[in-house]
Amino acid sequence: MLFNVDKCKVMHIGYKNCCAENDTDGNKLETVTEEKDLGVMVSDKLKWDKQCSEAVIKANKILGMIKQNFSDNSKGTIIPLYKSLVRPHLEYCCQVWSPHYNKDIKLLEGVQRWVTRLVCGMKSLSYADRIKYLGLTSLENRRIRSDLIETYKIINGYYNIDASLFFSI
Repeated sequence: MLFNVDKCKVMHIGYKNCCAENDTDGNKLETVTEEKDLGVMVSDKLKWDKQCSEAVIKANKILGMIKQNFSDNSKGTIIPLYKSLVRPHLEYCCQVWSPHYNKDIKLLEGVQRWVTRLVCGMKSLSYADRIKYLGLTSLENRRIRSDLIETYKIINGYYNIDASLFFSI
């Protein structure tokens, strides 16, 4: 299989990386500080703020489209649309980029806060009461749940991964 050098890039990860120039067959490889791979923005400092902001931008665009095109703001309309069209953008590959900075968590959670206020009669309630009434859980709790599911799958051999590399049981 031929190796396409034009499609290759180098990312130097870490603070003590010497950032050496790399080349293949005499062609210098492009050095980048961030790159999108499989839909996830990865930076050289392994911070996920860019991924979080891109997910929120996509989700807000879809929410704006929903708000503009649907006049029925009932629970039976808004929540299924949110779950099927918006939330997947906020949770895509979250096992990889799960945010740990409060600013990123608040940014993502803000989208769900907006959705819960869209539903008729919900504006006066607190966020905790809104998600409880609408049958939702916080995105942070959903990320924790998905991490636990992945851990269960690794430990019980659902993946072809040696669990002892990650866990001592």
